[in-house]
Amino acid sequence: MKNLKKIKKKQYDSNLNFFKTFLTSLVIISVFSILPNTVNFVKSNFQSNEASINSSKQNFDKTLDKWNKKNKIIKDNINDRFSWNIFEDIEVFGKEEDDQDPTRLSASTVEELFKDNGYNLDTVKETKLVNTGNQLTKLPKELKNIESPKKRKKLFIKIVLPLIVEENLKIRFDRKKLFEILNKNNTSTRDKAWLKLKLKQYGVKNNDLAKLKIRMDEIPVSLAIAQAAKETGWGSSRFAQEGNALFGQWTWSGEGIKPLEVEKNKKHKVAKFKILKSSVRAYQRNLNTHSSYKEFRIERAIQRDNDEKLDSLKLVNFLEKYAETGKEYTEVLKKIIHQNSLTDFDEVDILPTSLKMKNLI
Repeated sequence: MKNLKKIKKKQYDSNLNFFKTFLTSLVIISVFSILPNTVNFVKSNFQSNEASINSSKQNFDKTLDKWNKKNKIIKDNINDRFSWNIFEDIEVFGKEEDDQDPTRLSASTVEELFKDNGYNLDTVKETKLVNTGNQLTKLPKELKNIESPKKRKKLFIKIVLPLIVEENLKIRFDRKKLFEILNKNNTSTRDKAWLKLKLKQYGVKNNDLAKLKIRMDEIPVSLAIAQAAKETGWGSSRFAQEGNALFGQWTWSGEGIKPLEVEKNKKHKVAKFKILKSSVRAYQRNLNTHSSYKEFRIERAIQRDNDEKLDSLKLVNFLEKYAETGKEYTEVLKKIIHQNSLTDFDEVDILPTSLKMKNLI
């Protein structure tokens, strides 16, 4: 009986070993038969992906080439009112305020806010100081509905004044730093990097620091306010309301508002901005870089050399090319400056931080 059990166990073990061997062989055979197909599949898939990548790269290169050609067209078609390229501007300056989410306040809210902060133009004229904390990102829609011209003009000046003064202050600081570097015996690596950036910002080639010194300067506050008032109808124009365009600058890119009545042979739009401050910055850069305003910059440099004060009523004579009406345009600006005593704001500076805090408490 025991011998019979041993025989059966041996037979069972033998069958089990045979089965294991059979399965192992089957797996090996399967692997070697499937592996070539798998390799071919992977290889085929890789080649397909590689072809897709190459195709995508070619499409990208074509798109980039088209973009570069379009960008060149934009550069070649720049007119007197709009000299800088939006693509280069992002590269040089970054997004800055354009990343903000602007909100529009009503005219009554703005007036109440200014009143609470003690912001009135008589005080500004007396103290020659303005609180830049009163800046707005958009013009109130109701601005054009204010019946009293005097009241509407005052509110418009209150809105644009802090924007202009602050942007001028940035230029003033840059100008001071430029002169400090020019007066140094040795220029540090950091100073060289700063100069490189400013040369690009002001469109100056061949490291011409003399030209940079002429271009890097402020625009008189009275002149900037007068042009903003003329171009926007004291803040009531469609371009100002919809595109924060304070100075009517033109562009051929997609970011703009098309005039309702435009000549058929002209494809320009009025440049739009996300916030008002960006419009002021673009305007200053335009006057400081465009070839049409070379004489304007030379006259400004002469005034600097004589008494360090900028005379907007003289400088305005060199802005005939800013508008199609030419000389008539400059005469209108002079009238706006005179009638609204805008030169009273030319020496206005920014209210110190300590006083700002006291003003808000």
